[in-house]
Amino acid sequence: MERGLLWLPLLAAFIGLAWAGWNEYQKLAAYERWAQQFDKTKYDIYAVLGLKGDRITWGKPTRQTPINLQTFSLQDVEQINLLINQQPVAWDKLDGKGSIALQFQLKPNQSIEIPFTDAQLAAQWGQYLLKLTRS
Repeated sequence: MERGLLWLPLLAAFIGLAWAGWNEYQKLAAYERWAQQFDKTKYDIYAVLGLKGDRITWGKPTRQTPINLQTFSLQDVEQINLLINQQPVAWDKLDGKGSIALQFQLKPNQSIEIPFTDAQLAAQWGQYLLKLTRS
């Protein structure tokens, strides 16, 4: 009986991990359906991002479809910054840990921050989008 009780927490952990994996798989499948309409896309646990022409659409991934979708034009972007812990950093200085985001300064004095989990990926996206805004 004691051995059975010792295995119970392990069984609960296994069930929790299986549910978390299934949940993340459902989010990824919903993202793949949503991403078909875009030229270039990004997925991570914090945000999905899609680029179609000069329009950027981003939101939060869920199991059904991304929610809280927002869209803006690259033509309205004045500046793009890489933020680590809410502080702007250089594109090649990716040493910091913490919250990572791309910040878009829009023309009518508005700011949008899109979260990322990986600073390297955020820097690549930021530099790619900077090239698009300058062309």
